Amino acid sequence: MIVAVVDVGSNSVRLLVADVQEAIVRQRHRERVYLRLGDDAHRLGRIGAEKLAQARDVIASFARIARDAGAVRLETIVTAPGRQSENAAELVRTLSSATRAAVVVLSAEDEGRLAWEGAVARLPDPPHVVAAVDLGGGSCEIAVGTPTLGPAWVRSFEAGALRVTRAFLDDGASGSHARDEARVAIAKLLSTATPPLPDVTLAVGGTARAVAKILGPTFGTKSLVELSRRLGASSPRSIARSFGLTEERAETLLGGTLVLAEVSNLVGTDLELGRGGLREGAALALARAEAAAA
Repeated sequence: MIVAVVDVGSNSVRLLVADVQEAIVRQRHRERVYLRLGDDAHRLGRIGAEKLAQARDVIASFARIARDAGAVRLETIVTAPGRQSENAAELVRTLSSATRAAVVVLSAEDEGRLAWEGAVARLPDPPHVVAAVDLGGGSCEIAVGTPTLGPAWVRSFEAGALRVTRAFLDDGASGSHARDEARVAIAKLLSTATPPLPDVTLAVGGTARAVAKILGPTFGTKSLVELSRRLGASSPRSIARSFGLTEERAETLLGGTLVLAEVSNLVGTDLELGRGGLREGAALALARAEAAAA
């Protein structure tokens, strides 16, 4: 079954068209556009008219691509922008009109569960207890569970890579004082949670993929803190050029790296790059719903 998921996040809007067979998600097509809806949510508390218009045009284009690729079902999922914006209902109406398909604002718990499912589904031999960390632009979800029962513990924190960048690291503020201030704030947010200790922790999302390009597929608190020092000494343009990243990703990489360092410390394990994530989990759920309705 071919399904399509449009993922509207704080930093970017992404499309996944996938062929789903049982618990296997095979990618057919991907697209990504950086819209930074989270900038408006952070500064204004709402998505402005210009960003709404940009989102409408991008989403309409993604819907056409998905249908041309043979998707039998299309769904748009909205993550942090739908929870952190005063005019989330207006955003949903705009997206629904553009796609002529369902638009769902995910709760933080649902986002964490779907990301966990998408990550664990790609593990060939999952251990008994698995954690998944979904770090986006506006929030960070941590889910812990077992392959047989699913995620039993899910928490969300407003510590996304873009959000941390705008709060602590904007306007060239990437020196040791700014980094320390950000780390203290992130650690304070995460200190409210006591997750079950996992055997393996999978990190998913754009920041995790960018970090893996630099450090390799496994990284822990120590290597992430050291990377944050390196990133703090460079401009986003230099980071993008050195590591083959987009400048948009490079701009928020320091903030995201600081979050991942504190998450690794919290769960007590190194982080491993997950091969699946939120969109794969949503594709699995969408295929199940379509099969049930058939």
